Amino acid sequence: MGMIDDAERIVVCAHRSPDGDALGSSLGWAGYLRSQGKDPLVCVPDMFPDFLQWLPGAQSIVRYDKHPDIVTQAMAEADLIFCLDFSQEDRLGDMALALSQSKADRIVIDHHPSPTIPTKMLISQPKLSSASEVVFRVIWQLGGFGHLTRQDAVCLYCGMMTDTGGFTYNSAAPELFFIISQLLTKGINKDKIYRNVYHNFSEGRLRLTGYVLYEKLQVFAQHHAAYFTLTRQDLRRFHYQKGDAEGLVNMPLQMKGIRLSISLREDTEHDQLIWVSLRSVDDLSCTKIAEKYFNGGGHLNASGGRLNCTMAEAELIARKAIEEL
Repeated sequence: MGMIDDAERIVVCAHRSPDGDALGSSLGWAGYLRSQGKDPLVCVPDMFPDFLQWLPGAQSIVRYDKHPDIVTQAMAEADLIFCLDFSQEDRLGDMALALSQSKADRIVIDHHPSPTIPTKMLISQPKLSSASEVVFRVIWQLGGFGHLTRQDAVCLYCGMMTDTGGFTYNSAAPELFFIISQLLTKGINKDKIYRNVYHNFSEGRLRLTGYVLYEKLQVFAQHHAAYFTLTRQDLRRFHYQKGDAEGLVNMPLQMKGIRLSISLREDTEHDQLIWVSLRSVDDLSCTKIAEKYFNGGGHLNASGGRLNCTMAEAELIARKAIEEL
């Protein structure tokens, strides 16, 4: 890719509240860039979960909320900026200003629908499982697979695994499992990667899980749906750390007959801000529900959104969405 060859300063950035795919795709792509003789800066807007701190290269990531001057200067001086796992500037939070003011060329590598970021090159594949899968395919087509290290492969595998719930949704394409087979040739330990992510929670997270299932879960069997709420008080009670709510929204789908699960979580810093996560099965579209009721979007079986209201009002909206299914 001539744009990479010509660039002297490269920045790789991911979205606010970075998850496994945002980090995995960014670190994996940065590894490829290093194999091409580049020295990219990887940056994210804010903190990422403790259970992803082990990822190879994670300690070198620069957080905008802690080092805004470093990130702003890097973007201002960059020749090329890669946007990984997002394609809308508002997903960067406060870091969006640094990106918008930069005169660098931008390349988006993503799998979310409706991209809006002005780019020199847009690589958008909404039908694929994850941004990490898109990154792998780009590297493969560029002939760079042989240069990928085991550490790069770990990051990309982790991104694919986490964005599909351990390959339980958005992961039916046979090509995905060919990709996994190739990553395994790099010597990755997929079982250890799974344990590092899903068996690495705090005591508070485990007790929070039990509390949600026993006390907070609202089930609407006749509508094949369920939702639960997490207030600031709940989060304080169980010593919430960023990432502790990750995956909870999947658990109601373990009940027989439940096709839709909704999580409503109060923001820990801003009043009347509710973060919404949705999961579904089969052909029930989370995307349509997120767009219609929760100012969001995403994928067929996994979407998100936000509401600017009280938790009581958010519950009324969730109930309305469930009843109108």
